[in-house]
Amino acid sequence: SGFNSIGHMDTMLQARHHIGHYKEGEEFLQNVFHVLFLLFSGKEKSNLSSCWLQYEISKVVQCLQAKKKKKLKAQGRKSKKLAKSLLKAPDNRNHLSLWKQYAYLEWLLGNIDEARKVFDTALSAAGTGGLKSAQLCSLSLLYAQLEVELLESIEGAVMSRAVHILTKLAESGPYVPYSGQVLSVNVLKARKTYEHALQDYLSKTPVSDQDQDSDANHLVNLVGCYALFQYLTVGIDAAVLIYARTSEKLEAPGPQECENTGNNSGIQNFPTALEAVTLLHTNLLRFHMKISVYPLNPLREALTEALKRYPSNQCLWRSYIHIQGKSHSASKARRFFDGITRSTNALEPWLFAIQAEQMRKKLIENVWRADVGEIHSTIPETGLTNRIVALFEHAVQSENGTHCPLLWRMYLSFLV
Repeated sequence: SGFNSIGHMDTMLQARHHIGHYKEGEEFLQNVFHVLFLLFSGKEKSNLSSCWLQYEISKVVQCLQAKKKKKLKAQGRKSKKLAKSLLKAPDNRNHLSLWKQYAYLEWLLGNIDEARKVFDTALSAAGTGGLKSAQLCSLSLLYAQLEVELLESIEGAVMSRAVHILTKLAESGPYVPYSGQVLSVNVLKARKTYEHALQDYLSKTPVSDQDQDSDANHLVNLVGCYALFQYLTVGIDAAVLIYARTSEKLEAPGPQECENTGNNSGIQNFPTALEAVTLLHTNLLRFHMKISVYPLNPLREALTEALKRYPSNQCLWRSYIHIQGKSHSASKARRFFDGITRSTNALEPWLFAIQAEQMRKKLIENVWRADVGEIHSTIPETGLTNRIVALFEHAVQSENGTHCPLLWRMYLSFLV
């Protein structure tokens, strides 16, 4: 019983319940963490603590998605207990990413005031590195993003807690908790500081391989903070402009261009940054559409461009099928999926193409069965069924699809 339960499949529905983390698998993973903890020290131990806490947060997220209140309470108590014990360890007391995760955990559990206290304490203790400190940028970005999600509209956002956090980050002084107002002069100064910091970062010379990851993360957090700041103080177009400018800078020039101009900037410097910046861009557009009236086209264009470049990115695919579900014409999306599956070996486009069709099938069946009570429609929707089977057939014949247990299970589940 211990073996198959570790690879839980939270994507599959079984008798109307999501398959969750099984008890035996859970015990196994907890034992792994306990054993590893004795083998590491210093920075490695802190990183392991961070992984452990991320795993606990994933379980809380799962309870939230399944809307199980009782389970969420119990899981929340366990996760908080672990987080507090990890933070008590001498190595972890100044580990900002652990404090960030603990605050996020409190926020997910609905303890907003508690989470704010943890964020404020961590920012106050983090020193005065400002935009030059990668960890401070990361912490401030998450705090500001969570605060922005509480806003009901963008009007008056310039006085919000999120603007206070982002302004304080740019000031590079000691952090002072939000008192209910933000001075206009501070907002203007912060905008100038962000502008210069981003220009300096993008014109940096290529770094050594070891620093590349941390530099890429720092750049992404800096761009995220600046764009969010512009979104709250100026508007959506100002934020989109920053993402566009950054993406333009990060896109790699061809090798010939580099030789001719002697210019070696571009994606060689930050290979992972462009994908993360694109994700921030599409997420902001999605959020803006949720709280105000805004056309769908800019988001659709941004997603299709991004997916051509990153066909394996699951977050982008999720956003894409979410917005396609709102349009009544499936042909455009089908052509797009077809083009992507021909041009890449990645399996994600197949899986999401199948999911999009299954969602469409479910929608049509729900409409047909409306107001009929127990008598189901006797005419099955064969067109979509045949299309889904054809997609499965093509997917399992692809090189990666043949060896993907999830794909075979989904196929069997669909046929049943």
